[in-house]
Amino acid sequence: MIYRKAFSFLNLNTNNHKIYHTMKLELTTPALLFSTVSLLILAFSNRFINIAQLIRTLHDKYKQDPDYASLLQINKLRKRARIIRDMQIIAVSSLLLSVVTMFLLFYDLQDAAQIVFSVSLILLGVAMSLSIAEMLLSTNALNLLLDGEEESKEKNNDYFRKWLISKYVFNR
Repeated sequence: MIYRKAFSFLNLNTNNHKIYHTMKLELTTPALLFSTVSLLILAFSNRFINIAQLIRTLHDKYKQDPDYASLLQINKLRKRARIIRDMQIIAVSSLLLSVVTMFLLFYDLQDAAQIVFSVSLILLGVAMSLSIAEMLLSTNALNLLLDGEEESKEKNNDYFRKWLISKYVFNR
């Protein structure tokens, strides 16, 4: 008896051993996602524009002087551009499902609205997960670039050392 009173807010049905919680979704709840998803879409679009510009620049460089490094970078950027495109599509789908949720709530279809809103939140989570994956790819690409810079500095230092040794040791 005490158990039922203490947890009555959870709508426990102890006879059937089912525990469930019903939440009433309000019209303002999916509306809150509009600003969040809109900002995400804007950020994804900016990333896409920057990557597209990098691809164009590298492509022009590759046309003038074909090298393997440029081609490799273009392929990595192409993969990132696809991920960003997918992030945008999924985020926009999440936003559209929020609109559908609001229509369902307007017509007092609570159960359907909760299901659609849940799918909308899942899609938003997927888009954000893809964003993390794209950031990791970006970070890996930067690390490769910086590692290449360090290797070239080491090679230049080796050449300089050899030049100094050859100049001062063998030219005496």
